[in-house]
Amino acid sequence: MTDDVPSEPSAATEPTGRIVLLTTSHRVAPGVLSWPAWQILHAADRVLCADPDHVQLPYLREAGVTVEHGAPDAQSLIEDCAGGRTVVVVLSGEGDRRLTDGLARFAGSGRVAMPDLELLPGSYDLPGARLLDLVQVMDRVRRECPWTSEQTHEGLVKYAIEEAYELVEAIEDGDREELREELGDVLLQVVFHARIAEEGGPGEEDEPFSIDDVAGALVEKLIHRHPHVFGDAEAKTAEDVNEHWQRTKQVEKQRESVTDGIPLGQPGLALAAKLAGRVRANGVDVELPSGEGIGYELLELAARAEAAGTDPETALRAAARVYRDAIRAAEGVGE
Repeated sequence: MTDDVPSEPSAATEPTGRIVLLTTSHRVAPGVLSWPAWQILHAADRVLCADPDHVQLPYLREAGVTVEHGAPDAQSLIEDCAGGRTVVVVLSGEGDRRLTDGLARFAGSGRVAMPDLELLPGSYDLPGARLLDLVQVMDRVRRECPWTSEQTHEGLVKYAIEEAYELVEAIEDGDREELREELGDVLLQVVFHARIAEEGGPGEEDEPFSIDDVAGALVEKLIHRHPHVFGDAEAKTAEDVNEHWQRTKQVEKQRESVTDGIPLGQPGLALAAKLAGRVRANGVDVELPSGEGIGYELLELAARAEAAGTDPETALRAAARVYRDAIRAAEGVGE
């Protein structure tokens, strides 16, 4: 049926009815709808849905709602509302642009007694809902992509390192668009590794785990380490929070040494500062080793910087960027 202007109502006082466009999200459990949505579905004279595979349909029918399969156009909807009838159109998440554009044309023509038109969210995304899409997409890519399906934790290590450094660069550059993209690339590494972990490992001791296990453990850790937020503890300063955090980690990890858990593979200045910070925070009585050579001098500088509240790795990177800019200027690059 085309979008021809429907005939005028026979009586000027005839009720024009109501069209309700009911939007739903596939990122919530099927059958979960808002109370206004259930009310209008049960009260409607007609309920239409263009998608025969819409995830909500079995639950609507189970609840006693008669749903017709059809892709109505604007004109037929307006005609169906004659006499004050209410017609509900159940839409998928992206909606139906053809239908809404058609209704807008009729409303703007001024030649049609338009029914009341309402856009009603039946279900909507909560913050973080797109992470569900990410998990689904990663699962399919892992199964169907020849390259992705062959990757291992060990083979992806270099990408995790590269993406972390690219994220740091985006932060240092102050590029918000680049920051968003690089955060996504880092998130990809997390989801990728978690998807691989679902398959277990070569030995029986390598138990599989999923992204939900990763997220669940992180939630528990954050709650446990923030009793001043989720419990009765008090922390008035950032220093109070950090002291509690370190004490909690010491108990959790049951470390034999304050150096346990410090990755030796990190950049040298960061490693030196981390060691110095652990020593200072835990009151370990140990002097910096003395010796000849630039390494010991850098170690002393890193310890001094950490004690002064300066990250030596960040400070050196900032100085190196200034040096790089000076080099480019001397070369005439960018002029």
